[in-house]
Amino acid sequence: MDPLLTSLNRAQCAAVQHTTGPMLVLAGPGSGKTRVVTHRIAHLLRTGVPAAQLLALTFTNKAASEMRSRVGQLAPGEPVWLSTFHRFGAKLLRHYADHVGLSPNYTIYDTVDAKQALTRVIEAGNFQTMHYTPGRIGQAISRAKNKLIAPDRYQPRPGSPLSHIVAEVYPAYQRRLLASSAVDFDDLLMHVAQLLYANPDVRATLDERFRYILVDEYQDTNHAQYVILRALSADHRNLAVTGDPDQSIYGWRGADLNNILQFETDYPDAHVVRLERNYRSTKRILRVADQLIGNNLRRKRKSLFTDNEEGGAVRLVEYVTQDDEASSIATQISAAISSGQRRASDFAIFYRVNALSRGLERAFRQVGLPYQIIRGLEFYQRKEIKDVLGYCQLINNPRDDQAVLRTINTPARGIGAKTVNRLVQHAYAERIPLLDAARQVGTIQTTWASRCAKKVSAYVSLVDRLSTLADADMEEILGKILSETGYHDQLRDGETEEDLSRLANIEELLTDARQFDEEYPGGGYLESYLENAWLVNETDGWEADTDKVTLMTLHAAKGLEFPVVYIVALEHGVLPHERSTSDPSQLEEERRVAFVGITRAEQELQMSYAVERDFRGQRRRTVPSSFLLEMPREEMQVTFLEAVGPAVTCVDEFREDFIADDIPSIDLDSGLPEASISGESNSPLSQGVTASITTAAQMAGDGIDRLGHVSPDAFAQGMAVVHPEHGLGKIVALSGSGKNRRATVGFATAGEKRFVLVHSPLRPAGQ
Repeated sequence: MDPLLTSLNRAQCAAVQHTTGPMLVLAGPGSGKTRVVTHRIAHLLRTGVPAAQLLALTFTNKAASEMRSRVGQLAPGEPVWLSTFHRFGAKLLRHYADHVGLSPNYTIYDTVDAKQALTRVIEAGNFQTMHYTPGRIGQAISRAKNKLIAPDRYQPRPGSPLSHIVAEVYPAYQRRLLASSAVDFDDLLMHVAQLLYANPDVRATLDERFRYILVDEYQDTNHAQYVILRALSADHRNLAVTGDPDQSIYGWRGADLNNILQFETDYPDAHVVRLERNYRSTKRILRVADQLIGNNLRRKRKSLFTDNEEGGAVRLVEYVTQDDEASSIATQISAAISSGQRRASDFAIFYRVNALSRGLERAFRQVGLPYQIIRGLEFYQRKEIKDVLGYCQLINNPRDDQAVLRTINTPARGIGAKTVNRLVQHAYAERIPLLDAARQVGTIQTTWASRCAKKVSAYVSLVDRLSTLADADMEEILGKILSETGYHDQLRDGETEEDLSRLANIEELLTDARQFDEEYPGGGYLESYLENAWLVNETDGWEADTDKVTLMTLHAAKGLEFPVVYIVALEHGVLPHERSTSDPSQLEEERRVAFVGITRAEQELQMSYAVERDFRGQRRRTVPSSFLLEMPREEMQVTFLEAVGPAVTCVDEFREDFIADDIPSIDLDSGLPEASISGESNSPLSQGVTASITTAAQMAGDGIDRLGHVSPDAFAQGMAVVHPEHGLGKIVALSGSGKNRRATVGFATAGEKRFVLVHSPLRPAGQ
């Protein structure tokens, strides 16, 4: 037997060995779908298919990285294009930018920048938006883009005030994006779909290039992605999609469940393989999940099974308040770790919305549990990070209006809102980029004070100086931005905790840039670095190898697995979400969200609700989730409270319905060793940064060996150094690593000088 197939079951082998024509792989949770995708790639390569003809697409950077790693092990040295949909779209647009009115160095706006750009368009155009916020209007525009409705084809619906507003704002917003040579996330797909259908020669060229297309998580595709895949597989119909309708949980982002449900209609000759064997969960966990999802109508039937052990019962626990819920979970985890039964990384807590993490965090801090919250977008959304990257965006794309708006008075240089608004009005009136309007500051309006014009001109000169760095290493680019703008010094000299925290984040960004330079040496990769920042996914911040408890939303949990899982707040209005109660299709999606959470658990699962919960600014009595009544009682152990106070009618009714089969309650904490409760941690992480370090002597620490040589890695951005000839100076930029690490130092008398640190006579100031 082919060694490539020996680790696969019969269904997996059937999927891997299929080579020609369309294929649908219906893969239940924990059934090894990533193994099937990667082994199929390796199998195609072994049959003689050139790597350049293969394209594999998925939805998260983590999944793409995992596939890339596995293919590298199975078929070393084969350059298969493995990517997320959005990165694939971004790369295609770089090559075909002129076909859609962009320049190749276009900017990708994240959700924050896109919202700010839309807000500015609404204000500049004096659009009457009634009571609709830019966020609400932006969501409507996003839905239109996902459906490939261009601005000139958008038709308002009778009786819908919002759609009439969108019909006016959408074209203006899109014009401004093109003027800035910028795209939002939806454009990465819409532009590519339009490119393929408006340019038959381009479509045919790409179809010929990518003769074999593999798609992971096909149930999460939207209409634009569907159209792209259809276009790329029109001539060579070797489209293999893997997915599970039961795990389609992104309808609110535009995912269209019909894409996978109707695959066999689109491709009547499709080969269908069902992966039904679960390798992840115990039998009891799987039976609970299977019975729950069986209540959905819009699905592809599967018979999930596992050869894993029976496992313990799934626990359902009723708490009085969310504080009791959080405290109990923290105590259970602490006890299991203290007894040596588990590690912190074995545990994950899932919730429907991020706001529910607050109480859990507080409880974990009280017992001293290490934890990580998965909000992958958070680092790149911090103000100081966006400020610095804003300058990078301008170096890469001078037409980027949002980058100008973010940086023109950051750090503060006396350019006020009135001046900025005049520049915006001039740019919009002349249909020119905002930076070009700033270059014309002397001719825009004679009533301006000369000092305003001088400040704007000084800003333009700063941007021009920085633009010469486009081909430098990323660490050097960031270092020069920080020193030329004074941003680093401003934070270093700050006295507030916020300033110190921002300084730490900036230094983390420099570390990130240095690691990027080590992976991509030689400079000239500014655009790639920015693309990595723009296209970060929610789970990118998850550290799989760290020994911490993981806290995350149910949506972020898809694709992951943990030995022990807690799902909190299984309450009506939370899970299922309140928006789903009047829409059967949304209710089915909420049930799929619960199904995804349950099937992340390998060995143990606890679900819980609180009788009373503080949520969205108010305290309310809850109604336990209706999904709990759809789960098999015989697979569950239940802990109900003896008394929860008067007038708890909804909870009482739920109890009566749930224990109709006389399932006994249990004491969840019986047999568990008493948890050790400690006070606040004294670690540096819990205390935060307590001092601002400014001299090389303080920063270097152990960087000086016993012979008196200073390690190149001991030097840091902004530190003071001494040169025997040039005297006292300050490091304004760093690049390279090891023996190739270089520093740009600014001296009061000699100006800027560059040094290879391992050979330089530079010394830390004060030594």
